[in-house]
Amino acid sequence: MAQRVVSKEMRFYYERRAREYDDWWLGEGRFSTRYRPGWHEEVAALTATVRALAPVPTLEVACGTAYLSRHLRGELTAIDQSRTMVEIAARRLPGARVRRGEAVPLAFADGEFDRVFTGHFYGHLGSGEREAFVAEARRVAGELVVVDSGLGRGAPAAEHQERVLDDGSCHRVYKRFFTGAGLATELGGGEVLHDGDWFVAVRA
Repeated sequence: MAQRVVSKEMRFYYERRAREYDDWWLGEGRFSTRYRPGWHEEVAALTATVRALAPVPTLEVACGTAYLSRHLRGELTAIDQSRTMVEIAARRLPGARVRRGEAVPLAFADGEFDRVFTGHFYGHLGSGEREAFVAEARRVAGELVVVDSGLGRGAPAAEHQERVLDDGSCHRVYKRFFTGAGLATELGGGEVLHDGDWFVAVRA
């Protein structure tokens, strides 16, 4: 059986961050004073890209607060390992199946969905973990759409970040950044749907 991905430390961090997670998208809280030129315009463009995806049976992995997945059309199943993230996502997605679940292994049958969608999850996976996730995604669906952070504004390709939450706690998080073409190549080929300074989206 495939081993679970993402460390206990990362799981704890995202559970603790759940209620303030949308501050990152909205530019509120700790993000209200950050200089992020073009951020809101690119969030709008990315949202439009997600909304434009064909309405097919979709599994979202690591749905978080469903900030992006609320724009997916069609039958949706959304999973996350964080109990609080799932509670928030379920309120935001009243017409979807939302539950706690693991990215690896996925508790679904071969070919159960047309698409697997994931946002800002793939870039946290280490060597071996990302290959295991992609294999599981391809087992349960014919299409994989990955949204993640763009390699722009002088960002390194990968780093360990020290992140501070509103409660003052500090957490170490592994994070990677991508170009659209680079992510498509890593996924074995695909279509670049968005390639910006802040975000990339690839359909593989």
